[in-house]
Amino acid sequence: MVYGDSLSAAYGIDPKDGWVSLMQGKLKAENVEVVNSSVSGETSNGGLSRIKTDLAMVKPSIVVLALGANDALRGLPVAETRKNLQAMIAAITAAKAKVILVGIQIPPNYGIEYAQQFRDLYAELAKKNSTLLVPFLLDGIADKLELFQEDRLHPKAEAQPRILENVLPIVRKALPATPPTAAKRARP
Repeated sequence: MVYGDSLSAAYGIDPKDGWVSLMQGKLKAENVEVVNSSVSGETSNGGLSRIKTDLAMVKPSIVVLALGANDALRGLPVAETRKNLQAMIAAITAAKAKVILVGIQIPPNYGIEYAQQFRDLYAELAKKNSTLLVPFLLDGIADKLELFQEDRLHPKAEAQPRILENVLPIVRKALPATPPTAAKRARP
């Protein structure tokens, strides 16, 4: 289950062109289903308010937690985002799912100290909780304005394969060595 905001919900582009849909296409052959539970505009507080319901509905084995960008755009306190992400990690773990935390970075126009604290919170949470980490969702495209829509916040369809390159290797690390259906067939 991908649990994110507009960056994962394919805002402004055809959903089939979004990185989550592209990941579903890559993993389908391995009998891995990808459910996109991302909501455009979602904050960490909004995600926290619905995480238990989504976990109960989807029953994922892995959750790609990609929230926080909207917290930063609103200038919310880093401590609040940290608390909300930590509570979601705890809920995901309690539901017996693996967590992949996806980091986001913001430009220094919010203040260098705020930008650094925000960037560092993902690595700190990943270390504290022993979770896998995608250090920066937009690595390799953040500095290329031509890959963004007119709002300069949301990547175009052409950028989605690069975003997938940032996420898919970490997702593959979290997958079982043998896909569940293959394991069932292998049993006598």
